[in-house]
Amino acid sequence: MGKFKLHNINVEATKKKLKGKVYALSKEGLEQLFNKIDQLSVRKGVDQIGLEKFINQCAIFAAGSGVISGIGGVGVMVIGVPLDTINVLAQQFRVTLAIAYQKTGNYEFRFDDFFKLLARSIKGEASIVVTKTAMEEVAQKLMINMGTRASKRLVPVVGGIIGGTANYLYIKRVAEHLRK
Repeated sequence: MGKFKLHNINVEATKKKLKGKVYALSKEGLEQLFNKIDQLSVRKGVDQIGLEKFINQCAIFAAGSGVISGIGGVGVMVIGVPLDTINVLAQQFRVTLAIAYQKTGNYEFRFDDFFKLLARSIKGEASIVVTKTAMEEVAQKLMINMGTRASKRLVPVVGGIIGGTANYLYIKRVAEHLRK
């Protein structure tokens, strides 16, 4: 039998490549999701039903996808969890835009300005410059939050209740934090 040889792996280079891909994915993905949100409809929703009901509506939408992805077991989780994650992020973005509109009167935001609001809500810092590092930190925090919620759905019997409740409470906490 011949000797088994392991090739040297440059951990730092691999880490740097991975970080670059996470940044590109996070910036492009978050920006693409942001651009799909109709900011005028967020303003109209807040004006018509009020901020509290709008936040509650977003939380209910998030809960709905949590219930669906939580009750289906492993098969639905493969498709349901990524779709649920996208829905919860969209609802988080809508709540952030709604609260920003209520506080400033402005309902049209560019992604970079919006990202500062999002970063502030996640990191709790008042002045954040949109840098590659800030984008990576926020994306990482969002992924951790989403991963924590997804892990709670591994119990198939009560997964729907857990998933829906986790999503609903997550959106409510985001809104509460943004209001402060």
